[in-house]
Amino acid sequence: MRGHDRINTFLPDELILEVFTHLDSKASRDSCSLVCKRWLALERLSRTTLRIGASGTPDIFLRLLARRFLCVKAIHIDEHLSVSLPVQPRRRRGSDRSTLPYHKLHYFGEKSGYEDSETEPYFLSDAALSSIGEEFPQLERLSLIWCSNVSCSGLTSLASSCDSLKSLDLQGCYVGDQGLSAVGKYCKLLEDLNLRFCEGLTDLGLVELAQGCRKSLKSLGVAACAKITDVSLESVGAHCKSLETLSLDSEFMHNKGVVAVAQGCPALKILKLRCVNVTDEALMTVGTSCLSLELLALYSFQQFTDNLIWPVSLGRGLHAVGKGCKKLKNLTLSDCYFLTDNGLEAIATGCAELTHLEVNGCHNIGTLGLESIGRSCRCLTELTLSYCQKIGNNALQEVGRGCKFLQALYLVDCSGVGDDAICSITSGCRNLKKLHIRRCYGIGNKGIIAVGEFCKSLTDLSLRFCNRVGDDALIAIGQGCSLKHLNVSRCHQIGDAGIIAIARGCPELTYLDVSVLQKLGDMAMAELGEGCPSLKEIVLSHCRQITDVGLAHLVRNCTMLETCNMFYCPNVTSAGVATVVSGCTSIKKVMVEKWKVSQRTKRRAGSIISDHCIDL
Repeated sequence: MRGHDRINTFLPDELILEVFTHLDSKASRDSCSLVCKRWLALERLSRTTLRIGASGTPDIFLRLLARRFLCVKAIHIDEHLSVSLPVQPRRRRGSDRSTLPYHKLHYFGEKSGYEDSETEPYFLSDAALSSIGEEFPQLERLSLIWCSNVSCSGLTSLASSCDSLKSLDLQGCYVGDQGLSAVGKYCKLLEDLNLRFCEGLTDLGLVELAQGCRKSLKSLGVAACAKITDVSLESVGAHCKSLETLSLDSEFMHNKGVVAVAQGCPALKILKLRCVNVTDEALMTVGTSCLSLELLALYSFQQFTDNLIWPVSLGRGLHAVGKGCKKLKNLTLSDCYFLTDNGLEAIATGCAELTHLEVNGCHNIGTLGLESIGRSCRCLTELTLSYCQKIGNNALQEVGRGCKFLQALYLVDCSGVGDDAICSITSGCRNLKKLHIRRCYGIGNKGIIAVGEFCKSLTDLSLRFCNRVGDDALIAIGQGCSLKHLNVSRCHQIGDAGIIAIARGCPELTYLDVSVLQKLGDMAMAELGEGCPSLKEIVLSHCRQITDVGLAHLVRNCTMLETCNMFYCPNVTSAGVATVVSGCTSIKKVMVEKWKVSQRTKRRAGSIISDHCIDL
């Protein structure tokens, strides 16, 4: 009844808090916090995560957050986030920006509508790091991304106060051994540690941490740390028996360290290696010792013995993995130039539970290797083939026959793959939901028409640089699939007819990229406006036929539009830009040439205008 507050009268705090936990977006939570003071206080209690940038007075700012959000367990601080200088409040009312409360911070992208002088670089200090431990006693997860001014002193103070810390990300922080040793000494519950680009660390710090967190450490990431060597990994292998995830990117790691971890950490499930000095010997130990391995990623791994020079132990490393790692589900092979079909066949015959496979830039893998995957890996759900020039149609035909559960297929620069391969995939893999094809010039209308006929569950389609795909293909897609994401950038044969079919057949479309389609005009924009009310992001760059009239039709019903890229559309004027800005209440970013933005539009929505062209 009007005038009666039934909810606040009868519902206890616990039930309202439970409702808040089921809200699926920050916007919804923010809206609830505006209902009344009680809901504001309860909503603050329900928040357990803070994501902030470094401020000019970090110690004061963090204490302010601690008073308002009492149950915070995770803090993510990224110094790459640009933050404006907080403004002191004034007593008078009005629309002046200076009336904003002192603690209110404005986050900017690459460029905002305000003057650059209002945004100055500020850095997280050791004092602020110390206050985190004092003000957030329940803290379990902390990320310090590129906080270059923090040092051993601040990290030591934090560690001594946060004995409940379970996850620590120090990416890009120039902390030394003393700070990391303090983490090992005080944070006995630490499970996850990321040391990417921590140039100030040596073996001493990581060895002492491994000894201190021997019972808890489960995940370790090391990248670009020139002074961390095999000595650290030997200590991890000797002490951290519960380690499950190891990610290494280093030119200074050799077999000794990886072998020590493989032999000492039998619970290892995830292993990612970008180590040019690690050879097949280490991989053999992984295959014989890490029987619980589920994910293996090898980047620039050049030390395979996968050729006929080794007649007895052909492909020793991957043969060992295939023989021993029966639980392997996810395999990535990137830039492994000397790997041949023999290694991939060994994985296929031994790892029948494989669900995800990515082969990127392995130029000696061909049709035979992938055929073995199709015959043996019946559980495959995702397949990525990039820059694989030797893989032909027969390979994907075998995948289509054997991998009935395939849901995602990515093809990039595979010149040997054509329409016959796509037809085979569609006839066998009816559950396909995502298909991304880029620069595969053998694929044309025939293959994509088959996708529309057989893959009724497809929601995400990308056909970049596919010059043989035209309107007939998109008409079939519009009739057979209900897409949410579509990218047909640089598919020059596509015009109004194809996009109109999509607009009429895919009412749930949220993302569309039609950049550099010279045949596309205002008729397609009008149909999109009528048929796709859920559209949130559209890329129209280099579309020479689209005018202000088409944009007006587009935004009339697409009220949920958040991002619009209109770079280098010669027939779009300042009036069209103003139409997009004024017609879309949800608009967050408009990308267009600076000279097309009128002074009125700049005053009205300067913060959402960007004149930086990206990803073209």
